[in-house]
Amino acid sequence: MTALKDLAQVIRSKNSGPFELTFDVMFPDAAAYERAERSGVLSRDLVCRLYGVPSDDIVALLFFRPALAFKFTLRRGWAQGSIGERDTFGAQQHAPLMAIDIP
Repeated sequence: MTALKDLAQVIRSKNSGPFELTFDVMFPDAAAYERAERSGVLSRDLVCRLYGVPSDDIVALLFFRPALAFKFTLRRGWAQGSIGERDTFGAQQHAPLMAIDIP
């Protein structure tokens, strides 16, 4: 088992407009990318559990081979910049992904 933070080259989240957050997990090479994809760990169910969202809140979720990346976009639970906003740039939301174990 390898933690995703040790397998990936980049794990990040960012603002994707006022109503969505997008997440990127980029791998350093084809072998790491294929290992993550084949594992089946990075899935819709995992994202729902990690982020406490229903499946309908996942706008996109895919492995994108040309970039050696796993990507997903979530609907925000609140509008960007609204009262009580905790992370206007969405740059702090990727942390739960880092400890995921990939066989």
